[in-house]
Amino acid sequence: QVQLVESGGGLVQPGGSLRLSCTASGSIFSINAMGWYRQAPGKQRELVAGITSGGRINYADSVKGRFAISINNSKNTVYLQMNSVKPEDTAVYSCYLNSGGIGVNYWGQGTQVTVSS
Repeated sequence: QVQLVESGGGLVQPGGSLRLSCTASGSIFSINAMGWYRQAPGKQRELVAGITSGGRINYADSVKGRFAISINNSKNTVYLQMNSVKPEDTAVYSCYLNSGGIGVNYWGQGTQVTVSS
C-alpha cells in the first residue's frame, strides 16, 4: 500500500508565497510521475503541475511563471513552490503519484490553500 502525505497548506495573502510538500511511502514499485491537482468549490478538479521521473514538467496555463514543481527522487517527495499567489488559487491541493508498469494513481488526502487578505 502506498501513502501520500501532504504538508504546507494554509492561509496566504495575495502576492505571497507558499510551498507544498508531498512525501510518498509504502510499497512503491516505481515512480513514473508525481504532481498536484486542485479543486476549488463549485469547480472541476484541474491539473496544476506534474513532473515525470525523467524530469519532464507540465503546468496549467493559469500558474505558468508563478508556480514551480520539483521532485526529490531519493526522498519520494514532490514540492510545489507557489509564488505571486492570487485569490483564484484558493483550492484544495491534492498530490498524486503514478507508479508501476501499468501506471496506477495514488492520491493524498488534500491540503487547503486559501489566498485572502
